[in-house]
Order: sequence, then C-alpha cells, then structure tokens
Amino acid sequence: MTKNLVSDDDVIVRKTIVQLLEDDGYQDQVSADDGRRGMALFRNAQADLVITDVIMPGQEGIQTISEMRKAKPDAKIIVMSGGGHIGNADFLKIALALGAIDAIPKPFDPDKLSTIVKGCLAGPRNSACPQQAA
Repeated sequence: MTKNLVSDDDVIVRKTIVQLLEDDGYQDQVSADDGRRGMALFRNAQADLVITDVIMPGQEGIQTISEMRKAKPDAKIIVMSGGGHIGNADFLKIALALGAIDAIPKPFDPDKLSTIVKGCLAGPRNSACPQQAA
C-alpha cells in the first residue's frame, strides 16, 4: 500500500490534496501543518511520496527538503508554492536544485497534480518523476 505525506500550513490546501489522493485511490495519507511536523512524520511514516509547501511556519520547505534528502536520498518529493519568488529567489527552482523531483505553482490544477503523483508512484522507488513544471 502506498503512503503519502502532505505538508502544508494552509488547512484547506492540505485537506484538498489529501482528498485528491484519496479520490485517486491512495488510501494511506499522513499530513502536517509545517515542515518540522512533516519531517517527524517522514522519519516515522516511511512515506512513498511527499508533497510539501515551501513557505511554512516553524520550518520552511527548503530546509525540510534538504533534510529529507539527507535522511533518504531516493525520497520522491513534490514541492508546491504560492509565494514562488521573493526578490531574485525562485523557491520552486531552489527546491528542484535541492532534490525535489517536481515543482508545482499554487494555485494548482488538480488534474496536473494527479498526473504527476501517478507518474511518480508508477516507477521504481528510486526513479524520479518527469518534471512537469519549474
């Protein structure tokens, strides 16, 4: 059974993603409202796929992705952000450079997210998803 971790501080976004995953047949989801809780769940839950926001309180997504990569180099991580840029920093590109295997701007298209998730989970555990956005 596939286990997915959704980490986003926006409760509506988090619940929407969990519901989308369930509608697609994935019945084992865990969720967190910030990167610190997401990292704790990542260590304990053995998630097959992580979907994380970038800008969150407590511990932001860039640090979370970096820690997840160190803990489990083959982790499948999809990053999302509605902030996208502050100054010259493009958070989605930074997240990809740190090891996220795909990046999706918010607001996201549910069908696109569904396609990306299916592609990520269809391959071998250590394979990367084809990047859909950057």
